[in-house]
Amino acid sequence: MHILPATAENIAKAADIILAGGIVGHATETCYGLACDMTNLKAVTKLFDVKQRSHEKSVSALFSSIEESEKFVLWTEQARELAKKYLPGPLTIILRVRPDTSSPLFPAAENPAIDDLTLGVRISSHPVAMQLSALCKRPISTTSANLASLPSPYSIADIVAQFEGQSLQPDILLDSGVLPFCPPSTIVDCSKQEMQIVRQGDIDVRI
Repeated sequence: MHILPATAENIAKAADIILAGGIVGHATETCYGLACDMTNLKAVTKLFDVKQRSHEKSVSALFSSIEESEKFVLWTEQARELAKKYLPGPLTIILRVRPDTSSPLFPAAENPAIDDLTLGVRISSHPVAMQLSALCKRPISTTSANLASLPSPYSIADIVAQFEGQSLQPDILLDSGVLPFCPPSTIVDCSKQEMQIVRQGDIDVRI
């Protein structure tokens, strides 16, 4: 696990590692997260193994823009209103996956029918996450850089401490210093007829 300062040159290196199937730790507007290429099923499976997370759980995708996400998910009018008001920022919007998408996006061995698949969409306001997403030009994972059941990390030291002695680790970490404590993103499910708040974060969509 290599640690590099989050310079423009190293962010470009990190994007190349993601596109080659690697796992990169980087800062977001909430905490440090782990990024992989979500169109690469082996990379997504590796991500879950690194986090020691059940393959049956979901992981959200980071996009550089709404336009990029439209290649993979179906936006509703309500979701677009939320995006217009709160994105980029700490909001995850769950949408139905396009039935014509050719990318797997999920590591589970037994996926449901494509019509039933949903995906959490993030557009980050953090400059490092934004640059990675723009350079990769495909959906990358956005999940906290912690082992399953352990606290979300707000510094590189937090990540190193959690992964010490683990056989599987992220390939590189981009160091942006200690991040201010922020709650996880608000998660809103817009895949059904009625919007549902799955997790309440700093953004209160009910206001």
